[in-house]
Amino acid sequence: MRLTKYGHACVRMEADDRVLVIDPGILSEMEALSGATAVLITHEHDDHIDVDQLSAARAGNPELTVHTHAALAEALGDGVTAVGPGDTFTAAGFTVHVVGGEHAEIIDGLPGCPNIGFIVDGVYHPGDSLHVPAQAVDTLLVPASGPWLKLGEAIEFVRSVNPVRAFPIHDANLSEVGQENFDGWLEEEEVDYARIPLGASVELH
Repeated sequence: MRLTKYGHACVRMEADDRVLVIDPGILSEMEALSGATAVLITHEHDDHIDVDQLSAARAGNPELTVHTHAALAEALGDGVTAVGPGDTFTAAGFTVHVVGGEHAEIIDGLPGCPNIGFIVDGVYHPGDSLHVPAQAVDTLLVPASGPWLKLGEAIEFVRSVNPVRAFPIHDANLSEVGQENFDGWLEEEEVDYARIPLGASVELH
């Protein structure tokens, strides 16, 4: 499987001619959706879903499937499949487990919206959440920045999930110095950690 990192929280997963994209938001590149056969959306914030970009991709490819939580699926309209924690389904030929359920709190219970995570053939994208799933995770996409996150929580999240490897996502708000600081801390952990440059790929086996 090839994993490609796009802007902020967006990743693209490819195997043979199968292409699945998670969280193509307004901070990610349109090319992420090129040739995609399935899209997964963790929640409704625009750094995780660019509605116009997704609509254009669906118009260009009526066979493109979209899965997200029930409230967002209803808002997006026909052709979007609602899924929830505990569900397992197949998208673009990948096996997907749905976990989590709630967005991480910023303050005073906000934003208080649904957020589902996806484990796709062992790769875990948590969206805006630090939910630790019951399933084993080979590859963790660990959030690196956000108003709901501090560095120590990200480190504890990695320790609790205990993956084989980890790559940072949700990092558009970090400067180059901030990225280096985050990477320095995570590189001290007992996990194979590396940053994937924007638009670059890694092969997962």
